[in-house]
Amino acid sequence: MATAVLKRQFITDAAGDPIGVILPLEEFALVEEILAQRPATASEAARLDQMAQAVLAPPFVADLRETMAAFAGVDAEWWERGR
Repeated sequence: MATAVLKRQFITDAAGDPIGVILPLEEFALVEEILAQRPATASEAARLDQMAQAVLAPPFVADLRETMAAFAGVDAEWWERGR
């Protein structure tokens, strides 16, 4: 049986420039404490604030309700079938 080999995965923007990375948990554990000590920049703090406010925005709430309604029937069928 083959074992999975996890490697760093780089996230790129539309131009192909790296903007982020997904790390295996072992590598993340090596830098987690350093990342926790790093203060958020003003732009990061503003983005986090915007994300927190977004859940209250009427377009988001409407989209969420529409999505939940669309899946209500399928979800009910799946749970009923499992019994």
